[in-house]
Amino acid sequence: MNDPFYIGKKEVKIPVFQGGMGIGISLGRLAGAVAKEGGVGTISISQIGFREPHFYQDPLTANRRAIHKELKKAREIAPDGIIAFNIMVAMNQYEEHVKEAAEAGADLIVSGAGLPVDLPAYTKEYDIALAPIVSTEKSAKVILKYWSKKYQRTADAVIIEGPLAGGHLGFRQNQLEKFDQDAYDIEVQKIRKIVAEYEELYGRKIPVILGGGIYTAEDCRHAMSLGVDGIQVASRFVTTEECDADENYKMAYLNARKEDIAIIKSPVGMPGRAIMNPFIKRIMEGERKAPNHCLSCIHTCNPANTPYCITEALIHAAKGEIDQGLIFCGAKSYQAEKIETVKEVLNSFQLI
Repeated sequence: MNDPFYIGKKEVKIPVFQGGMGIGISLGRLAGAVAKEGGVGTISISQIGFREPHFYQDPLTANRRAIHKELKKAREIAPDGIIAFNIMVAMNQYEEHVKEAAEAGADLIVSGAGLPVDLPAYTKEYDIALAPIVSTEKSAKVILKYWSKKYQRTADAVIIEGPLAGGHLGFRQNQLEKFDQDAYDIEVQKIRKIVAEYEELYGRKIPVILGGGIYTAEDCRHAMSLGVDGIQVASRFVTTEECDADENYKMAYLNARKEDIAIIKSPVGMPGRAIMNPFIKRIMEGERKAPNHCLSCIHTCNPANTPYCITEALIHAAKGEIDQGLIFCGAKSYQAEKIETVKEVLNSFQLI
């Protein structure tokens, strides 16, 4: 067991960060349950207000309301726990969402899907910890150097997402082919070395958290053997009683076979890992489903030629309309066999 570490002033009692899963998969209930047990619970901000009134007319206002509602829900479950928001850099109105999360009183902002170069500027008025998501030595070097030079600060934690993660991946297709387990273990060590330089510069601990394909105690032991301080786990929490996902969504995980999980090309220009279903198969065969309501949610998306609206597809899945939706998942999600509790999942990693 590694030495205890802190996020802000709060000790992380179990070194497990629950990964953010949007749209609507990791909200206040799941985040609160993880935080209650001593881990770090994460609420995904991606179109968090999709169930709010007038969402399609004014998504930013709907999202702002939902940010406060979901954080309140998590705090009621875990008053003293660590609650984070995951916010994608690729979102339009990124700054507004960041400031709302900080204003709501979250403990931590986790940010990836692009480099969060100006995250410190948006949160300078708030007492909130910041954790960039990186996937390569290069991205870690760029973000930590930029924050130090421009803002005279460093990260409060660094989260590494490896090539076996679910959802959007921080790799090009050729990198995914390059990084087998051994090659990526070396990359993790390179990232740790970069982080260590800034620990020395700032005279304090910067926890390094590794995620992507961590599903069992054996996976956890391997991750920790690389010298990281904790693990990030997302897909394993989908099949829990406390997960905010619809029951049909959870069943899609339980029914998935290894061969059902594939890398797809997301309409926002990034590779992603998902469960194959009738919707994805039609898209891969060349069918186009024009957006019904363009929310201008991702700045890399062009609604005039996108094969489908990723927000609409993720909302369909979150509502349990599985055959019409996009079901993101990690590489080892096919290992899900039953619905568990959050406590059972955390205990299974044998970190206590």
